[in-house]
Amino acid sequence: MASKTKWLVIINPTSGNGSSKKKWPEIQRLLQVHGFDYDHVFTSYPNHSILLTQTAVNQGYTRIICVGGDGTIHNIVNGIMSQTASDISKVTLGVIPIGTGNDWVKTHGISKDISKAIETIKKGRTSIQDVGKIDLDVQGTGPIYFNNLAGIGFDAFVVKKVKAYKHLGAIAYFLGAIIGLFNFKIFKAWIRFNSEEREVNALMILIGLCQYSGGGMQLTESPDPSDGLFDLSITNNFGRFDVLRNMVNLFNGKVTSSQKIETVKTKEIEVKVDAPKPYIQADGELIGRGNFKVTIIPKALRFYSEN
Repeated sequence: MASKTKWLVIINPTSGNGSSKKKWPEIQRLLQVHGFDYDHVFTSYPNHSILLTQTAVNQGYTRIICVGGDGTIHNIVNGIMSQTASDISKVTLGVIPIGTGNDWVKTHGISKDISKAIETIKKGRTSIQDVGKIDLDVQGTGPIYFNNLAGIGFDAFVVKKVKAYKHLGAIAYFLGAIIGLFNFKIFKAWIRFNSEEREVNALMILIGLCQYSGGGMQLTESPDPSDGLFDLSITNNFGRFDVLRNMVNLFNGKVTSSQKIETVKTKEIEVKVDAPKPYIQADGELIGRGNFKVTIIPKALRFYSEN
């Protein structure tokens, strides 16, 4: 059983195109300078951090530090939410962001500078935000949790394309979007929320908790990670030329003012789609295809932040 005062640092050595592994000696030095009493472990395969987090909480760790990007944070959040050994409110996450997009930390004022990020954790100021729970319409799959943004359609297709360009950093998302424009087709979807239903020809349907995704894009109108509501953006007949015309607006948040995008606040969303079923992504990670339901878990994630 781990000491309740001891930290566990989980390092994804592949994050940031291998930067996590290269920067670990310096991170280790800074943790020691700041007096952290910690154990550490490296992930060794995709999604390994989910199991590492579940095991850590089972062993008594309540303070976990993520050294990695949005995908590693996503997996650690899933580990926290899916474990049953401890009340989730007793587990606190610290982040030293080293990734391609580093989108989640932007909302919460966590610096990409490793020294400043460690200082944020050391200060001990915590925030709490909501978490989304996705139930896929596939037998034998458990729930998947997200802390930033989930979506179906074009955004998930871009995520699939981005993997080949991650070595280029945040611009990889821009390149993925351009390439995706010439390959992705609008799909028919039925959406249920707030006792209402919509039938749309969708490019994408986006469910936001935080402000940024896809390397700095702002795709939902007014997300608040702790208001107990999702910020839903529904595109209808918003095609590739609309994307091209709004390329700058994808990053400044003005894209949601388009008449072809409906924005809604809601606690629950159900989405059904026609075949061929498009991909679904959560926090920039592909999680499946087809129909799904999303519900909100209010104030479920405690973490160290500057806000």
